[in-house]
Amino acid sequence: MMAFFWYCEFLLWLVAVGLAAADLKLDCGPDHVTLVWSDSRSQADTSLFRLGSCFPTTFTPREVFFNVELDDCNFRRLVSGNDLNYTNDLFYVSSPDSYVLPFTLPVVCSYQRPKNWYPMLYEPVSSTYGVEDLEFHIELMNANFSGPAETSSFPLGSMIPIKASVDAVAHQPLLLLLEECVAATTSNLEVAVETYTIITNKGCLVDSKITRSKFEQRQKPSELQLSLQAFRFGLGQEVYIHCTMSAWDPNGVDSTKKACHYVKDHGWELLDNPVYSSICDCCDSSCKTRRARSPGTGNGLSQKAVIGPLTITDLA
Repeated sequence: MMAFFWYCEFLLWLVAVGLAAADLKLDCGPDHVTLVWSDSRSQADTSLFRLGSCFPTTFTPREVFFNVELDDCNFRRLVSGNDLNYTNDLFYVSSPDSYVLPFTLPVVCSYQRPKNWYPMLYEPVSSTYGVEDLEFHIELMNANFSGPAETSSFPLGSMIPIKASVDAVAHQPLLLLLEECVAATTSNLEVAVETYTIITNKGCLVDSKITRSKFEQRQKPSELQLSLQAFRFGLGQEVYIHCTMSAWDPNGVDSTKKACHYVKDHGWELLDNPVYSSICDCCDSSCKTRRARSPGTGNGLSQKAVIGPLTITDLA
């Protein structure tokens, strides 16, 4: 997975009484992890050990063995300076009739980050169909939106440049909008325990009311650039941004099809024509959805997409 010179080290802390005598061995390979927990005196049921989301590779009454890929088991990746850290938890789930209480052991593999290496960015490309084929894109960009981002690690409070676009071949001109966006610490929004709302209410950038987040001036109708201020939600973890993108007739903008952000000391402003910013008044209440029109009269097409993982790091 990583074709570069690497070194590894590990940190394992015992956090439960009575486990100090346990023997733990961790071998951090270039793209895999081997972990062995053994204790000849323990009454723990070794079948109940888990490494993240992974079950043991093999186990005996006194030993549990894991041989897993770094891409598996929900390992969390954090880039910090010259270090590339993969973290997870070895935990014992116990059973109702067991004398051994549940416990957790943090696991960390640290690698040297090569100077010419950057984390891979997940850039989903989705398609939907209407009058003609449409292809939606969303990706992290560099600071001036001139090209793809070279890192997916952002200090708390810095700006995260995001560009969304739609390719419309042999289609009438379309306006690209972001209807909803939330952040989560999982790529599967259905299992997310907590989320952080960024855009809601059919195009209201609510995050701009409390941060410096804003929509940038459009370069073309089919593109939308968002400068998102790095938030505290999911700090130090892998974060995924889930969005619903839509493409509409540029002349059909209304309270349910818009891009609005909050300007300090001014209020809500419509990106594409501030003169009609009253369209954004519903951002503080509810922007109701109108009945969909037929494709022949400019009905929009939408697509869900995910961007990530990215990591927000604490300045301290």
